[in-house]
Amino acid sequence: MIYESLLRGNKTFGTNPDDICLHVFKCELEEINEYVVITPWWRPDIFPCFADKIDIAFDGEHCNIWNINIDGLKLTYIRTGVGAPLVGDIALALGCTPCKKAIFIGSAGALDTNMGIGDIVIPELSICGDGFCRYLTKGQLRDNDVFGKAMYPNAQLFEKIKVITDEICTKNNVKWHISKNYSVDTIFAQFSHLDEIRDLGCTTIEMETAAFFKATEICNITAGAIFSVSDNSIKRKSLYSGRTEEEMQYRKEVRANYIPQIVIKSLLE
Repeated sequence: MIYESLLRGNKTFGTNPDDICLHVFKCELEEINEYVVITPWWRPDIFPCFADKIDIAFDGEHCNIWNINIDGLKLTYIRTGVGAPLVGDIALALGCTPCKKAIFIGSAGALDTNMGIGDIVIPELSICGDGFCRYLTKGQLRDNDVFGKAMYPNAQLFEKIKVITDEICTKNNVKWHISKNYSVDTIFAQFSHLDEIRDLGCTTIEMETAAFFKATEICNITAGAIFSVSDNSIKRKSLYSGRTEEEMQYRKEVRANYIPQIVIKSLLE
């Protein structure tokens, strides 16, 4: 098993699972719940309307952890920082905790003219365009290059999130989509490769979920993801230019009102 091989590598150089948890999460092991939400950037201020209580467990420079109570659901919310290495290392460390199910929430760029800013997207796969996934092997690095390979969410959780998203979005007249996603390591340099990425069949692009899906799979954690469309380069509305204030306000409203509902129902039901 890959995860056991990675743990043995840590142990060889003097680190056991308890050390990993203490260093990564900076809180007691029991403060990490069975259900976890991972996000690169969003703070849990999108949850107050739905939460009974939000407590900070760790407030670090690059990682923040909150515990949230929602209708009896105890949820750990982790803000990791942006990029595959930060999200991936947190996901790997969760394998040493009570975590059994994790949902990633974050922004994605659209590569399809049918997608608007603020739309909700559920990725059915993420193609590895990052360097992190290459290290998730028990074999030789040179013999196990996964660059360009697809990484998948848990199939049952994907179907569940899809059904719940359709229910909530249809009821509230919010557009949603299923995507093949591409996980990239760069914003600046991605634009000259977008045609090639679109030729792979990808309709969204972001930076973390290939690593998240692969890391949670080898940790035996059930995982899925939910995106909010932040930009659409195909429509000349990139992260750098072209987006209107009205589009960004709509995105904030959808993110705050509907993504928490999808997360909660996907974990509770």
